[in-house]
Amino acid sequence: MNIIKMFLFVFILLIPLNLSGEMELTIARVQYDGGGDWYNDTSVIPNLCNEISSRTLIKTVPEQAIVSLKNNSILNYPLLYMTGHGNISFSEEEIVNLRNYLEKGGFLYIDDDYGLDKYIRRELAKVFPEKELQELPATFPLFDSYYTFSNGLPKIHEHDGKRPQAFGIFDDYGRLMVLYTYETNISDGWASQEVHKDPSHIREQAFKMGINIVYYVLTH
Repeated sequence: MNIIKMFLFVFILLIPLNLSGEMELTIARVQYDGGGDWYNDTSVIPNLCNEISSRTLIKTVPEQAIVSLKNNSILNYPLLYMTGHGNISFSEEEIVNLRNYLEKGGFLYIDDDYGLDKYIRRELAKVFPEKELQELPATFPLFDSYYTFSNGLPKIHEHDGKRPQAFGIFDDYGRLMVLYTYETNISDGWASQEVHKDPSHIREQAFKMGINIVYYVLTH
């Protein structure tokens, strides 16, 4: 199936219509247990959605949805987003529901906000014990889906000063189901400028990468 057909297919099946009949994308933030701050930086999704709508043909709902993995309503959203600084704990019900969602064609984007790494790796291993996070090379199509990032994932926040890394989990057919970004904090660059006071060129890189993620999800 070519990109245009896949794009239309995903929109028709997964993105609900608004009252005017236009198709709109809603990005859902995952509320999780364990004590981590799943809720931090409330401006990031609305800001990203506004940039997506202004720069591409994709229409978005500017408010984020809040979802629990305990609820099958996650099946209504093509893209789930998770972030935080600390512990995450999935129940058995959440493990089953998340695996089912991803195997049915859903996508989970996880952005480490510094301190998430060891916890999310542990929990993802419960969801897919037979699979491993694989580092994505700079040549992976995600980095050229809308904007071109010749060197791969951009560095937004320093954290430990390590190189930024993108990891993925793929289904049995080679589709990327889970994207995990580490040592960069892409989504912090989507926050309103006064939150982190990032310079404009850094925020621009973050928004471009965010658009690449969404565009990749909707075309693959």
